[in-house]
Amino acid sequence: MGNSKGRNEAARGVAGREGGGRGGHLQPNPSLNQAVRRGRPTEDEQLLTSPVTSRQQLGALATDFTQTDPWRVLRIQGEFVHGFDALAGVGPAVTVFGSARIGEEDPYYWQAVTIGRLLVEAGFAVITGGGPGIMEAANRGAHEAGGSSIGCNIELPHEQDTNAYVDLSINFRYFFVRKTMFVKYAEGFVIFPGGFGTMDELFEALTLIQTGKVRNFPLVLFGSAYWGGLLDWLRGTMLAETKISPEDLDLLILTDDPAEAVRVIADCYERQCAEVRTLSVGAAIEQGRGVGRTAESAR
Repeated sequence: MGNSKGRNEAARGVAGREGGGRGGHLQPNPSLNQAVRRGRPTEDEQLLTSPVTSRQQLGALATDFTQTDPWRVLRIQGEFVHGFDALAGVGPAVTVFGSARIGEEDPYYWQAVTIGRLLVEAGFAVITGGGPGIMEAANRGAHEAGGSSIGCNIELPHEQDTNAYVDLSINFRYFFVRKTMFVKYAEGFVIFPGGFGTMDELFEALTLIQTGKVRNFPLVLFGSAYWGGLLDWLRGTMLAETKISPEDLDLLILTDDPAEAVRVIADCYERQCAEVRTLSVGAAIEQGRGVGRTAESAR
């Protein structure tokens, strides 16, 4: 328990240094921050800890039934039910990902605001992780346009706030439950520049597409300068070594235009990605076009 408390205090310090100059429009989320305030590991950390290590960390609490895996399964089930109940009536939606570490001084922030607004005007709700940065910006665009602005926040080993533009806030303690909601209730992803979390969502979605778990699910990469190098590596290394096929990238679109991003999503929703497949990174590879070019420039 003492070691967990130390890690949580260190994490709070890191979060403070990273977010100190970021600003943002945030509001407290006390119910999500119970673990860090009590100096305890997050639910995800406890779930992924081996039984031996868990007994060492919990000490006398290790015999408490509520700290065991069978009880934890019931909590996970309850979290799925809570998420399904909250989102079942949302209608068509799009999930927007991107860095939490940017503010209003970054051009990507305002492009995300625009995409949030355009998605609402096209009839979509906007789902984000509920935090600052790109998440705040997309929620802001949706909120100011009078649409449905949803935030799916996650318990972390430091204090978490919800951005002020979320109209429906749902708290999760298990990453995989939250990730299910991002995919299940979305018609596609718009992915802005971001870090490990953003990459995780991108490659999980690509895996779901590759394995046929989801269909007609577009992935819009926004920002050719940021994503171009990754796409070059996918083509020059993964594809060149036959670790993937061109068709695995058939629903991956690169653009710098907010209107183009929304049009791609709408095409997949209304026409089963009929046009999107001709503009995708996979199509560019098959046709010998550079994958660094945006969908708009491929026309």
